[in-house]
Formats: sequence, structure tokens, C-alpha cells
Amino acid sequence: MVPRYTRPEMAAIWSPEARFRIWFEIEALAAEAMGQLGTIPAEAAAVIREKGEARAAGISQADLDRIDEIERETRHDVIAFLTWLGEGIGPEARFMHQGMTSSDVLDTCLSVQMVRAADLLIADLDRLLAALRTRALEHKYTPTIGRSHGIHAEPTTFGLKLAGHYAEFARCRARLVAARAEVATCAISGPVGTFASVDPRVEEFVASRLGLAVEPVSTQVIPRDRHAAYFCALAVVASAVERLATEVRHLQRSEVREAEEYFHPGQKGSSAMPHKRNPVLSENLTGLARLVRGYAMPALENVALWHERDISHSSVERVIGPDATIALDFALMRAAGMMEKLTVYPERMTENLESLGGVVHSQKVLLALTQAGLSREGAYRAVQRAAMATWTRLGKPDARTFRDNLLADEEVAGKLDAAGLDAAIDPQRDFRHVETVFARVFGAA
Repeated sequence: MVPRYTRPEMAAIWSPEARFRIWFEIEALAAEAMGQLGTIPAEAAAVIREKGEARAAGISQADLDRIDEIERETRHDVIAFLTWLGEGIGPEARFMHQGMTSSDVLDTCLSVQMVRAADLLIADLDRLLAALRTRALEHKYTPTIGRSHGIHAEPTTFGLKLAGHYAEFARCRARLVAARAEVATCAISGPVGTFASVDPRVEEFVASRLGLAVEPVSTQVIPRDRHAAYFCALAVVASAVERLATEVRHLQRSEVREAEEYFHPGQKGSSAMPHKRNPVLSENLTGLARLVRGYAMPALENVALWHERDISHSSVERVIGPDATIALDFALMRAAGMMEKLTVYPERMTENLESLGGVVHSQKVLLALTQAGLSREGAYRAVQRAAMATWTRLGKPDARTFRDNLLADEEVAGKLDAAGLDAAIDPQRDFRHVETVFARVFGAA
């Protein structure tokens, strides 16, 4: 991922230095378990831990260059690392990696990295959830127009809009927690997963020390359905980010102007038009969401490996592991900041709500007429007739409100007087159950 969209906390998880430290920890733990079991001398395991830890803790650019140099000859990254590590450990290095295969190190390391990445993403979600909760409670009863197909539908509140996004991200958090558990497994089972050359107790020891579960049945790799579920969970989170970003983009349109991203002092919107205030954050989030969703498909394709293993998944994961988590991490933090500072215009929301002369109350009148004795078909025709008369004359000198057109309709007037009509279209009735919805989403707030 390019530096522009990379936060250092997430990048550090995927750095070569971090990867090699995890590789060492896996090797050292496996050696310690083997030392306890008598597979290798316990003294050798202690030397591997002591000398290897000092070497792995201070990995420099020169060390990375040396590992790369060895790999250019061996054409094998794990062997290159073990060779470099052995150069600092000495003769006891021959007891490292006993009975293990490269995938034991690579897959278990990837599990650790994905778990750490998930922990950061869950923390990001918590910040976004906190921002949405705060703004939803702030605008719990701020009236605005609800839209379907982009067209005015019925009144709602801005708080209810945000509560819906909060609930979605809460579900996303639960999915991400589940996905974290899905990939938190360890495989130290040797070639093709038979434990022929390594005791299963080694795997149990390494897993417990790394905070992972034992992979119940590994081949030579951890099954990739786990990874597919993880990246699909990231994709769903990204889609939730895009839905929120799309809402902000629409609300910031010049014709709507109900909310907008915070415009910083000194910020410029256009190189040509000084008046511009563009929704650049939410547009950026839309693009990042496309990237993260795109990484789910290759993860799904990685599931079907040949027999006990091949490495068709390897190149894919070297890209999508860092890029998907880095992009989503950046997107979640940007979304949280956007919502924390979102500028909201309640007055403009009211103007838009009232801009169509009251036709947005058509359902309430329809229901009132049916309860007053008019057939549903007759009520629908009468209400639509008044609504179209209002809609088509908006802004003209002879324009009348929806209420006036209803009262002028004989069929309506025969069932509802002015008082009955006003009671039917009372906007406060639309929000009488907001407390119930908020209690469901936020609990006692």
C-alpha cells in the first residue's frame, strides 16, 4: 500500500523486521518444546533462545540485505532466514526447525499478523462506533427528510439515520471478532501435516505461547477457508464504510446541503474555482472500499489448493494481507474523523423537508382516509391527485400546499375536515417511536 494511505501502526505489523521476529519466536518456541520432550538437547534450545533473540531483536538494514543475499542463492525465504539466524547462533543452530516444514513457520506467522491486524481494526471500529453514537444522540430528534430512490419519501431524524449506520458497524465488529478467531490457529505438523517428524505436543506448546488455537487438521498448510472468511469480513466492513461515505457525499451536494465534511481553515477545494467545498474524504473512502472488497476474491480463490499444498496462494497473500488491512485501517480512521467533525445543518434539513409543500405526509393522509371510511383505492387516488397538483405547481404564483389541495378535493373533504387533516399530518407523530429504536440500538442512552 502506498504511504499516503498507510498508518505506521498497521504497517509495522507487516514489516520485514516484524515478520522475521515472529519467525524466530516460532522457531525458538518449537525448540524449547522439543528440548522439554528430549527431541533436542535442552541446552541447545536455551542457546537458540538467547543468541537468536539478541539477533532477531535488533534486525538492521544490513541484516535484511544479508537475508536477501542468501535468498538470491537459495531461492527460498525460510532457508535464507534460518541460515542468517544460524550465523549468529553457532553450532546449536542445527537443532532449529527439527521435523518442521516452511509452511509451519509461514502460516503460523501469518496467523499472528492477521490477529494483530484484526486487533487494530477492531480498535478503529470502536472509535468510529463512538463517533456515530455521539452524533446520533446529538441529533436524535433533528427532523430531516428520508429518501428512497433519491426522492423525498417521509420524515425521519438525522439521529435515526446515524443509528442505522451504528448498528451496521456493530454487526461488522462482531464479524471481525469472529474472523479474528477464525484465523487464530497454529500449525506445526511437518510435511503434509502428518506429525511424522514432529510431536503434536510441540504444536500445542507453540500455539499456547502465541495465543493461538491448534489447527485441528492441517495438510501442509492451514486451510485457506479461514483466510477467505477473514478477507470477506474485511470486505463487508469496507462496504459499510462506503455506505456511510455515500450518504455524506449525497448530503453535501449543493442542491441538498444538509451536512458536509469539516472544511479546515486554509483548505482549498479546487485549483480553478475558489468557492468549491468538495466531499474529498467520503470520495476517498469510496475508493478505498473498492480496493478492500477487491481483495476478497483472490482470498476465496486461494481456498482450492492442490492436494496437501501448493504455493499459488503465497504470492496472493503477500499482497492482500498487508494491503487489505492497511487500506481498511486507514479508511476506518478517516471515517471516524469525518464523523467526529461532520458539520450538520438542521435548518437546511427543515427547509428541504418542507420544500415540496407537504406531500411527504401523503401516507398519513391515506391511512386517515381509509380509517374514515374511504376505500384504499379511492383514498390513494384522492391523495395522489392532491400530491400531483402540489408537485406540478411548486414555485409558481398559483401554487397551493398539499393541505390546501386536499381540503379543496371534495372526496377528501367529505371524510376529513381541517382539524382531522392537521392531526393526520402532525410531524411529531412520525418520531414518537424514536426512543424505542434508540433503546434497541444503544441500550439505555
